[in-house]
Amino acid sequence: MKTFLAILCAAALAVPAGADEGWVSMFDGKTLAGWKSNDEVPGAFTVEDGALKVSGGRAHIFYVGADGNASFKDFEFRAKVKTTPGSNSGIYIHTAFQEKGWPEKGYECQVNTSHKDPKKTGGLYAIRDVMNVAPSKDDVWFDYVIRVQGRQITVSIDGKVTAEFAEPEGWTPPEKMPGRKLSSGTIALQGHDPKSTVFYKDLRIRPLPAK
Repeated sequence: MKTFLAILCAAALAVPAGADEGWVSMFDGKTLAGWKSNDEVPGAFTVEDGALKVSGGRAHIFYVGADGNASFKDFEFRAKVKTTPGSNSGIYIHTAFQEKGWPEKGYECQVNTSHKDPKKTGGLYAIRDVMNVAPSKDDVWFDYVIRVQGRQITVSIDGKVTAEFAEPEGWTPPEKMPGRKLSSGTIALQGHDPKSTVFYKDLRIRPLPAK
């Protein structure tokens, strides 16, 4: 009986926190199923050791889901991210598939530990930047959380809030970035330049009630 109870306890502990709270896994760790690359650089997105590897140059991969129409408005997104020295990437929210170029729709959450760009990991790019000193380390997995509810965007790295932005009514985005505004859309991962290699795993998302 004691052995049986021990097995039950171990099984309970093995269930991830939040597994019954509406979380949807976005990446199976084996294939790119549910994702659509614009192939601006062919082969920029691959799977390596259970992680989604981003390398080779500018390209973007968009989460489309099982039905090809994934879209989110209020949500919480979680992932584990690992940068390599001198690399740059980003996570776009409220965006849409685009055949080439930097995504014009939605906001970018920066991924950059040691690339020359002074805008570092955890910032909302060109809106609420983390400047010069990154809260992440190269070659070390870190937790990346993005929460959008109502007009509020919150970005956290390893449990610490690094950027908050409440989009005001009548918001005017920065010059040359007219699409930097909340609406609805999907998640995209960025390939930045030929020298950048970044890894993503444990990607998941859950809808939140409108606020």
